[in-house]
Amino acid sequence: MIIGRGVAALMAALALGLAALAATAPDADDRPKGVLVVGQTGEPRSLDPSTVTASNDFRIISSVFEGLTRFRKGSLAVEPALAERWEISDGGLSYTFHLRPGARFHDGEPVDADAVVYTFGRMLDPKHPQAEAGPFPLAFFFAAVKAVEAVDPLTVRFRLERPYAPLLSNLAYPAGFIVSPAAARAAGRGFGRAPVGSGPFRFVRWESGRQVELARNDAYWGGPPKLDGIVFRPIADGDARAAEMLAGGLDLMLELPPDAAPRLSDPERFRTHGVAGPHLWYLALNARRGPLADVRVRRAVNYAIDKRAITDSLLRGTADAPAGVIPAAFGPASDPELKPYPHDPDHARALLKQAGAEGARLRLLASEGGSGMLEPIAMAVAIQADLARVGLRVEIETFEWNAYLARVNAGLGDADMAEMAWMTNDPDTLPYLALRGDAGPGKGGFNAGGYANDELDRLLDQARAEIDADRRAALYRRIDRLVHDDAPFAFVASWRQNAVTAARVRGFALEPSFLLDLRGVDKR
Repeated sequence: MIIGRGVAALMAALALGLAALAATAPDADDRPKGVLVVGQTGEPRSLDPSTVTASNDFRIISSVFEGLTRFRKGSLAVEPALAERWEISDGGLSYTFHLRPGARFHDGEPVDADAVVYTFGRMLDPKHPQAEAGPFPLAFFFAAVKAVEAVDPLTVRFRLERPYAPLLSNLAYPAGFIVSPAAARAAGRGFGRAPVGSGPFRFVRWESGRQVELARNDAYWGGPPKLDGIVFRPIADGDARAAEMLAGGLDLMLELPPDAAPRLSDPERFRTHGVAGPHLWYLALNARRGPLADVRVRRAVNYAIDKRAITDSLLRGTADAPAGVIPAAFGPASDPELKPYPHDPDHARALLKQAGAEGARLRLLASEGGSGMLEPIAMAVAIQADLARVGLRVEIETFEWNAYLARVNAGLGDADMAEMAWMTNDPDTLPYLALRGDAGPGKGGFNAGGYANDELDRLLDQARAEIDADRRAALYRRIDRLVHDDAPFAFVASWRQNAVTAARVRGFALEPSFLLDLRGVDKR
């Protein structure tokens, strides 16, 4: 896909126009001193934590709601939140949580065992009176849960069908956040536009297409946050977000486009933030049919792609080249000895010759954008050129994001490759949902390429049931190496999420979980 000079000139003019428009925005000094204005890549679909999957929703929701656990600042390790402590018993089949006394929802109702039972009942029980508030797309995070029981007002027990090690991590993710039963019952399907949680900020209003406004929760059990409030503004175009930041209309800009970085590098005005998280951008390869059913061809694709050129040049150093399916952000669960496939076109050609796949034609499905997709069209074009250099002829077919998801989630079919990106909270999530043999379309998973490996399936089941952290990490290191060697994906980039704050903002840090923790942020 090549952009002509006329189109490029039009795009440049549009960017200048956006910058001029943003320059007329109210100066930050005209805004309330204690309100943080955040520019993010899009508007949320809903603010009901049980019903959404996208980062734009999660960033707002994580200030309004909480789970029984939460991620420790700067880490993916879990710590107590609405639960002060817990015990695991019965061989990992029973988790007993002791709730924090005095925690209340924003409507004044207590955060008690009945609220926890209600939250998971409406998500997991299709006969629950509020089940119609769904669908609940991440309910599978809790598929191992057999029952959630109130032992007493401040004690709740989860009974599991089988040991399930990701439970504590999944409880810290938005799908596990606790909702106010009274508010959810009253609002029904409208709860996503009138959310009530127990977090450090409470919902005020949502002006569609313009902003979502939150206010400080003075009754927060952890002490009131420093900010008076937060305003989240949806600004999809990266250049427009940068222009608004330059004009002083934003205090915090999320997802800095690589080309905008030089304009926001003045240390007198701005602070740049970055952190590695569990993000993986990859090509799902059709392991069921066509040339890529041969592992030698899949490895050849990995050797042919110049990942360093993509991460360092095209993405301007905002990503790293990954080695396998377990991102390095997961620490000991990622094999430290595993190295990314080197860029070796000669070896790729040799593998293709061995497989009899020289000159093969491949169809690559690409997205025009989407959550975590970085620069999908430009990356597809770069990959197309790299594969052409080893004799593979690639045709790119592009789709709008929602149409793209529908196409790929139904399976690759007669396509050979498809772009995909995942941001996950546990090393189990991506391989279990996208590589397990029985996780194909329509079967509760996203294994679009039809990959199947009995040894991988056995290791995944074993790791899910392993409660001991060290032994579990060792199993994921084995999974990481197996997937690397069998190459059902082409591993291309792991994004280091980034943001820019105005110099007046203090206490901000990005989190590896891709959630926002604004409890300790101040604006001076």
